[in-house]
Amino acid sequence: MQTYYTKWYSPSLGRDMEIKVWGHAGRPVLFIPCQDGRFFDFENYKMTDTWAPWIESGRCMVFSIDTLDKETYSATYDAYARIRRHEAWIRYITDEVVPFIRGMVNAYNGWQGEPGIITFGCSLGATHAANLYFRFPDMFDGLLALSGIFTSEYGFPGYMDEEVYRNSPVDYMRDLPADHPYIEKYNNHKAVIVVGQGPWEQPESTFRLRDLCAEKGVNVWFDTWGHDVAHDWDWWYKQCAHHIDHVL
Repeated sequence: MQTYYTKWYSPSLGRDMEIKVWGHAGRPVLFIPCQDGRFFDFENYKMTDTWAPWIESGRCMVFSIDTLDKETYSATYDAYARIRRHEAWIRYITDEVVPFIRGMVNAYNGWQGEPGIITFGCSLGATHAANLYFRFPDMFDGLLALSGIFTSEYGFPGYMDEEVYRNSPVDYMRDLPADHPYIEKYNNHKAVIVVGQGPWEQPESTFRLRDLCAEKGVNVWFDTWGHDVAHDWDWWYKQCAHHIDHVL
């Protein structure tokens, strides 16, 4: 499997940020690691084994980045400052990572940006992946989100301002006007949100988002697995294998 590693100084974050790429051709997939995760988690947690048939056959290239959760969602200092640090991480992705992905895939595939980038993550990585997908449908046109929580209450309990709202899909999708142009964009994309009902899973916000998407006429495949399905890597491998063909 072909790999590539690089890092650069991020103007958005004021620090070096690392990235690793697996694959030589195909659709770009942006992997967001689990809570507090690093770019190498895609490999260290053996997710490369699950994606290998699609990567090695040239159907996709996976780009894995670092989270900033230790300074944002996992930290306990002032919520106002934490959410603005998180928003800087979002800008790092949209202003720096996305152009990097587009440039690299264009060099490898002659890809000009259509179709767009797929976002993928598990647990809090799924939360971030879904937020990117719903906020920026001109950049991201595919989503595979496994075992996420889609309300800001997880990272910012009891606190709400305009930046928290912008990062809380349950809240901003609730207020999405029926004639919003994003709805047509979503419905031309492919999104899968999966949740189990077993140990450590928290499916409530998934069900809330499912109901909101149905109410707004937004096509998302919400796939609910059984009460034996835990919040764990062994199940995420199975869920990926089941859904990768669809999102690609």
